[in-house]
Amino acid sequence: MKFIIAAMALATSSLALAYHCPNEMKAIDAKLATNPTLSAADMGKVKDLRAEGEKLHKAGKHDESLKALDSAKKLLGI
Repeated sequence: MKFIIAAMALATSSLALAYHCPNEMKAIDAKLATNPTLSAADMGKVKDLRAEGEKLHKAGKHDESLKALDSAKKLLGI
């Protein structure tokens, strides 16, 4: 019984992370649409991290996706 509860909790948390990734990508996209003042190098990093986050999300690697997206958000100041 404990195993079933633990498995259900894990599955639920994975789904929560899966739905969180698109919101993070939307926040990054919204900030990029405002043409933030960043160096060309930082803008390239943000775009690369955003793309990597989406790729990892699509691959089901939500923890890794969120790490990449969080890094992009930090560079953008959000």
